[in-house]
Amino acid sequence: MCAEPRPLIVVVEDEEELSKVITQHLEDAGMNVQTYNRGAPALRFLQHNFANLLLLDIHMPETSGFELLKQLKEQDINTPTIFLTANTQDEAKVKGLNMGGDDYITKPFSYAELVARIHAVLRRAESKTDFNVTKNNRTIDGPFEFLGTKVHPERLELEFPNGAVFKTGRKELGILAYLHTHVGVVITRKELIHSVWGIHADIRSRSLDQYIVKVRAAFEKNGLSLDCFKTVHGIGYIFEPPAK
Repeated sequence: MCAEPRPLIVVVEDEEELSKVITQHLEDAGMNVQTYNRGAPALRFLQHNFANLLLLDIHMPETSGFELLKQLKEQDINTPTIFLTANTQDEAKVKGLNMGGDDYITKPFSYAELVARIHAVLRRAESKTDFNVTKNNRTIDGPFEFLGTKVHPERLELEFPNGAVFKTGRKELGILAYLHTHVGVVITRKELIHSVWGIHADIRSRSLDQYIVKVRAAFEKNGLSLDCFKTVHGIGYIFEPPAK
């Protein structure tokens, strides 16, 4: 029987002793821990690595926890976050939650409570992705029209004007969903890959080209041209459907 994977928790806490104690308790609770005492190195780590949860002190030298979370959100890095704060004022707690934090815990705290709160946020985070087809599309999203074709995320199907129904893959569906919401603007390869595969996808991979070929082939097989989905040399793509 395979062991349950150990979630990776990134702890950003400038108090060295507290950071060590937190790390010990989380490791004892079956978690992997990566610790930082400043926001900048934590940001660099999260730009290139997946983490299940961020345990983030609000008051730190150089960069506050609020500022770090803001930078992460701006880069579409949506790691679930619990704020650590010595501030008992509601304003700080509300600000953290409004910025996209998932929970907060006030110092001093019980380590049993900390572990329980982490497990609760991890469960909520997991349930949020239960309906994901790709990063940008979910099975509970409604159907949409794409060049006269009805796209059904809930069934992973394309319903063509000629009546043919085509079972599509998840990545193809994610590409169509992104083009549908970004009409008439230049889309970089990096932007499209990250929107469908996620922020940590390898942008040098040629997988995107292979899936685009599959999308084009499905439409051409059913008498529809994707000439309006054009390559912008050295940058990416643009989708400019004909005016109705």
